Amino acid sequence: MLGTTIPTPLYPIYQQRFGFGELMVTVIFATYAVGVIAGLVLTGRLSDEIGRRRVLLFGLACSAASTVLFLIAQGVPVLLVARVLSGLSAGAFAGTATATLIDLAPEGKRDTAAAVAVAVTLGGLGLGPLLSGALAQTGEIPLRLPYWTHLGLLVPALAGVLVAPETVKVRARPRYAPQRLAVPSEVRGTFVRAGIGGFSAFAFAGLFGSVGPSFLARFLGYPSHVLAGVVLFVLFMSSVVGQFAVVRVRERTALVAGDCATVLAALLTIVALEVESLPLLIVAGCAAGLGQGLAMGGGVAALAVETPAERRGEVNATFYVVLYAGLVVPVVGVGLLSQPAGLRTAGVALGAAMAVLAGAAGASLLARKEPATASPARP
Repeated sequence: MLGTTIPTPLYPIYQQRFGFGELMVTVIFATYAVGVIAGLVLTGRLSDEIGRRRVLLFGLACSAASTVLFLIAQGVPVLLVARVLSGLSAGAFAGTATATLIDLAPEGKRDTAAAVAVAVTLGGLGLGPLLSGALAQTGEIPLRLPYWTHLGLLVPALAGVLVAPETVKVRARPRYAPQRLAVPSEVRGTFVRAGIGGFSAFAFAGLFGSVGPSFLARFLGYPSHVLAGVVLFVLFMSSVVGQFAVVRVRERTALVAGDCATVLAALLTIVALEVESLPLLIVAGCAAGLGQGLAMGGGVAALAVETPAERRGEVNATFYVVLYAGLVVPVVGVGLLSQPAGLRTAGVALGAAMAVLAGAAGASLLARKEPATASPARP
């Protein structure tokens, strides 16, 4: 997961090296989310048939191939392929690694295993830009050193997967079927409300993860690669806090709190861009991370309460597709709008649009009668 966010602080260097603008930055970033969605759909049920280890090895192979492509990239096409492979690796690990940890956990510790999986995933996403920003700031082969470091980190990861016990019985004749995407009618209302809030929250992760470094350099006067990594690190660490907060409140409370945090993130982002304030932008990142963690954790918990057990897999997969669509659609819209209107205006427009969406989702949740089956949320 660390490898998937390594490119973020390096986008300004790629822009100078290959001569492209913000629109292409957002497209390159968006291809990662497309890869994640493909990985979730293609491998979501595969590990039940061929074993967890094989899917994890596939994810590591995609991660290594992506890193090698970044090392040899001499233009945009190779960067796009590298990002798709990086997304495939994240999609393969997102469900399978979590399932593996839960399988290995003793009875009574499975909630802890799930929480550890969330913390490791989001922690890796946060540490990626922090590592690459620090290495790039040294000025020593900034487009090489972060990726060589990541390849080195994949070696113990490979060893860990190889020595870990297989937790499912591999079928003699595996049957492959992509993960089905569907939402049963009885859960559709909750899905729409949670999905809108999650889509809005993930839009800010996309905004900070793609053109965040440009905001810092162009409008705030901070071209530091380290600072670009710190801002995204703060966002993902705040998301960890949001995820762990979910287990202490009811599902609807978590979702409403996530929507409120996203609205706050939107307002702070708009003000930070208008007054060119670094502290406000960092606080906006904190609020965006909290909103993301609460929206994702609260959404999964709320859907688990109302969804029939035999359909949870397809509903969860559909929910994650909506979340990752939030990484793609708004940020590409920012890239398109930045062409005629400028990057600052595009960022403000995204903030305003996502504030409206998150606010509407939160108001709808408050107006809806809470189901009698509601229970304390779980990750």
